[in-house]
Amino acid sequence: MRNTATRSFAGIFFSVAFLWALTLSASPQLHNRLHADANRAEHSCAVTMIAAGNYDHVSSSPLVSAPTPILQFSSVSTLNPIWVASPFLSARIFEHAPPARS
Repeated sequence: MRNTATRSFAGIFFSVAFLWALTLSASPQLHNRLHADANRAEHSCAVTMIAAGNYDHVSSSPLVSAPTPILQFSSVSTLNPIWVASPFLSARIFEHAPPARS
């Protein structure tokens, strides 16, 4: 019960924080009231990252060279069927019965 309440509180808290950041990114005047240096170029916070659109930006690594396939198993040898006798046929497990009582 406590774990569910903690998760619910955390989910609500982060949702409200993200919506507040979206509100501040839509209203620069409100953002200026919160931060005194909000109009400077070197200012960076969650609001400026959301407003710039690069808060979740990851550049992909460049492809250096295409991988070349290695043909190690290119030739398949022909298969020849060979009959192998079962080793259990010579064991005769049912040949002897338990000893009889005298």
